Amino acid sequence: MSQTAFLNRQALFLRPDPTRVVVRPFKPATEPRDFKPTDKTRANHIVDRVLGLDLEVAEQQLAEVLENFEGRHRNLLATFEKRAIEMEEAFAPHLAFTKVQRQLVGAYFMHEYSFEASALFNPSIVADADQSGVPSGSKRFVLSLRAVGEGHVSSLTFRSGIVDQNGTVDIEPTARLASIPVLDNPSSTSPDEPLELTFFSEQPISERVIFPITAAQSNGIEDARFVEFEEAGQKTYYATYTAYNGRDIRSELLETRDFLSFRMTPLMGTAAKNKGMALFPRKIDGQFAMIGRQDNENLYLIRSNDLHVWNGGEIILGPKFPWEFVQMGNCGSPIELDEGWLLLTHGVGPVRRYAIGAALLDKRDPSKVLARSKEPLVHPEPSEREGYVPNVVYTCGAMRHNDQIVLPYAICDTFSNFSTIKIADLLDTLTG
Repeated sequence: MSQTAFLNRQALFLRPDPTRVVVRPFKPATEPRDFKPTDKTRANHIVDRVLGLDLEVAEQQLAEVLENFEGRHRNLLATFEKRAIEMEEAFAPHLAFTKVQRQLVGAYFMHEYSFEASALFNPSIVADADQSGVPSGSKRFVLSLRAVGEGHVSSLTFRSGIVDQNGTVDIEPTARLASIPVLDNPSSTSPDEPLELTFFSEQPISERVIFPITAAQSNGIEDARFVEFEEAGQKTYYATYTAYNGRDIRSELLETRDFLSFRMTPLMGTAAKNKGMALFPRKIDGQFAMIGRQDNENLYLIRSNDLHVWNGGEIILGPKFPWEFVQMGNCGSPIELDEGWLLLTHGVGPVRRYAIGAALLDKRDPSKVLARSKEPLVHPEPSEREGYVPNVVYTCGAMRHNDQIVLPYAICDTFSNFSTIKIADLLDTLTG
């Protein structure tokens, strides 16, 4: 079956939008080489200059800032106040200052960041916990995407949509504003301690942006693979993602039940030092199970009694066909079917062309591969070859809906699109 006949492409393109901005702390450049501990920092100099303004001039300056920026962000004055609190050391030498002066100082240490100016890609999809008001046979979903802005810094952003009974996908309009969450434990200093993040309920899901927080994440929160995990009748959304500091990577875990409050925890163990981990949606034989790629070439099955510690693993899939000779990886968490675990994979072939395939794993023992793709399910079409990274199609997770697989996928590490695939047709393409 040709790709054209096999896939129902939606032509629902999600492209990067440089007008979407968050306001972030700004830190002046590092001090000169001859800087001495007794010297004032650049931050001290900026605070001195702001507090040296006449009060009337300071009020005018703050009014101009609000006129320029208030409609672009929520609670801007409160954000300036919060930033000023973080600048307490620079305030220390000054005996007195007004609230306006503090807010103005806070403004001088903030900047706007266009978080998806360059790319909006590597999507993952899960069913929304709230299905109220959805027509019969349809399903509301949450889509996560990797957004990339200036300096190739990656963050996590979201969309909401509905897929109808026939598989037609519709995305809700994107919020005008974008906001980062409140950090509930900002005093945390341990690099391995969990972080608690909270958005406000009045912020629609497409407004919520999870931007790098820790040193380990400083260059990016990359490729979140979301899964709806069920245990003892309770559902929790987990996402494994790659934390990147510009040099080193590590796998971390994001946890939420409502996409308002999140918990971020580093994963430990030898298997957590690599990219591309994806959690099964339930325990198998009383253990958590993960698909990972520990050697940049093969896919491993990893089991653990502790959700946050992953060691060892066994190879279950390696490059076999020409389109995957360079390497294999997973494309999200396994999807449970009557026939077994459907695992979407990616393969890299000649001229570093990425394509998406699949494998079927035994439901009771997922180390057993029942069938796999001899040819890719999705490969770059002529219209999908050009972009930031040419010749790439990639996904971080699909979703089952009725008799179909809803597959969001990225094109050339630039923008994203949707396809649907009949499960029966997909299984017919797999070979033993």
